[in-house]
Amino acid sequence: MLAWTTSPGSPGGLLLREVDEPVPLPDELVVRVEAVAPNPGDLAALTGAPPGAIPGWDGSGVVLQAAADGQGLSVGERVVFLGLAARGWAQRRAVPRAMTAAAPADASWEQLATLPVPATSALRAVRRFGSLLGRRLLIVGATSAVGRFAVQLAARSGAVVVAVARDQSQHAELHRLGAHETHTDLNSVSPGVYGAIDMIGGRHLVQTYALLDRGGTVIALGHAAGADEHFPFGAFVADPATYDRAITSFFLGSEPELAKEMTYLAADRELQFGELDVKAWTELAAWIAAGAPRPSGRTVFTVDHEEPVS
Repeated sequence: MLAWTTSPGSPGGLLLREVDEPVPLPDELVVRVEAVAPNPGDLAALTGAPPGAIPGWDGSGVVLQAAADGQGLSVGERVVFLGLAARGWAQRRAVPRAMTAAAPADASWEQLATLPVPATSALRAVRRFGSLLGRRLLIVGATSAVGRFAVQLAARSGAVVVAVARDQSQHAELHRLGAHETHTDLNSVSPGVYGAIDMIGGRHLVQTYALLDRGGTVIALGHAAGADEHFPFGAFVADPATYDRAITSFFLGSEPELAKEMTYLAADRELQFGELDVKAWTELAAWIAAGAPRPSGRTVFTVDHEEPVS
């Protein structure tokens, strides 16, 4: 089968070549991969991967071989999958059944491929705040893949969603998705937010923490800024208005019952995916070499196969 493998010196650091078929563990399915949507984490991991490694966490496809332990999904079922051990940018891959979820027949492969990491991360983050009814929830990086899903899920939960996105042309769309306030930066956000989800990091995380109300929490889910966080002296000194504030994070691969979450999200007819920039997977290396541009929405790559799916 064909797979993209890491290859220092090649365009995008990748080479499309023949590799061995996946050999699944007893609790793994073999999936014919139909579409993949690279995440920032996928791209960041490329530089540290050994030569010959197959990158790629998540995507969508069809079960070719059920797990040998007799549990999980059956041959022929449409699935979304999340495999943090990578090996996803291939025509076929082995993936743990605990991270593979059934997908409806009327959802496109391209839409399904955008769900696993971003939508599941957003859902887990929103749930960590408990009841959000009438509470201000700040989402920093609201037009990112995770941010877009977080805006929708938080709005459904009754939150007063405060969305921060640098591109003002996207603010009308954020309002349509459920945002109550939109800002181009954090300077115009008034203090007193119950919770926050930050995809940017750096000074944004520092500013976000300062906006928290007493007992508030910010969940750090990304580091798009690529910069360190420098908190000013006294930032963590509590007073009657600011005590019990917290910064936390979580690792998606350690979260339980992800398959249930992905099944729920894949079947959600109201979830808005946004614009998708669909390309053939043969363009993947060139796209990365060009800086992985995302003019709007997610970039999704459809995988070529020798035989059509039955």
